[in-house]
Amino acid sequence: MRALLAEAIGTFAVVFAGAGAIMVDAETQALGQVGIALTFGLVIMAMIYAVGHVSGAHFNPAVTVAFALTRHFPWSRAAAYIGAQLVAAIAAAALLRASLGDVAGVGGTAPAGSQAQSFLWELVLSFFLMFVIMAVATDTRAGGEAAALAIGGTIALDALVGGPISGASMNSARSLGPALVAGDLSSLWLYLTAPSWELHSARSRTRRIAAQPRALDTHRRLSIY
Repeated sequence: MRALLAEAIGTFAVVFAGAGAIMVDAETQALGQVGIALTFGLVIMAMIYAVGHVSGAHFNPAVTVAFALTRHFPWSRAAAYIGAQLVAAIAAAALLRASLGDVAGVGGTAPAGSQAQSFLWELVLSFFLMFVIMAVATDTRAGGEAAALAIGGTIALDALVGGPISGASMNSARSLGPALVAGDLSSLWLYLTAPSWELHSARSRTRRIAAQPRALDTHRRLSIY
């Protein structure tokens, strides 16, 4: 229960801060794309430091599934983790709409061009993120406290480059919450499928690139931190 609460708090923070930054910028033009990208990276970094030792700081259904597929996380707990992430994302989006109104699609993700273009970009951006996560999470020679910096930095970089094209979601919970609250499901499919599709590719490539595998302790089997 403690781990589920930590996942919910972390995911809530990611959606509230990240989507909130988009909404605030739409109203005030005070942040810009750089500010929005930094917000996403910083909130991820902060939440990994805050609750990584409690829940593993997944905050993303694709990450939970990836860890379960690679046997670094038990399947028996995956559904509860994903449920906590989705509920928290919806709650954060609902609070944003209640406090700021229906601004910028409640900070949702939407293609700037065609859906095919955005789907391709989400695949590439999700690959970068999942590659880094799997690299720092499943090898005892990498990660530790640096995992928060590596993952937060990757998310900020992806958001900086891909945000103007696809919204740089890389996280189905982050897209689902605002989409449901705003009532705009027209492009949701691509933000639900791209991260899950790409996790398999990132997982296999990380395994091939990694050198001799080493035994993982119990904590690192469950955590990206």
